Amino acid sequence: MLANTLNTNEVKNAAGTEVELQRLSSESRRTEYGLITESPALPHRLVVAHEEIGSGINRRRRSQVRINKTVASTVDSTKTCVPSAYIVIDFPIGALTANTEMANVLAELGSFVHTLGTTTHLYDGTGTGAAALLSGGL
Repeated sequence: MLANTLNTNEVKNAAGTEVELQRLSSESRRTEYGLITESPALPHRLVVAHEEIGSGINRRRRSQVRINKTVASTVDSTKTCVPSAYIVIDFPIGALTANTEMANVLAELGSFVHTLGTTTHLYDGTGTGAAALLSGGL
């Protein structure tokens, strides 16, 4: 279960500084967080959402973690823009009895996009976002 406040080591920016978020809403299979110190004009959101389709061996769960951050344009300061990044797992839950292979592909993706491999990092699916993606939890 995701905490109501993400404020320890769950989310960090590119400089390694903690980004503190609080739960704004939870409905059905979707939870939204907002930056604790955000300006109302510049929302900063983290969303975790899950959707299941199909049945039997064809049953699939599509899980997404997404960050949207509204910022002032550096070209025209009267405009805002929204950089966004997200990870989607398409999990064939009807055909697999464990999440081992999903954890493996998530680890490979994470290692490919997050480090140069100069330091030992564990991509074992225990991070807050990875655990939510793999378990379908909120």
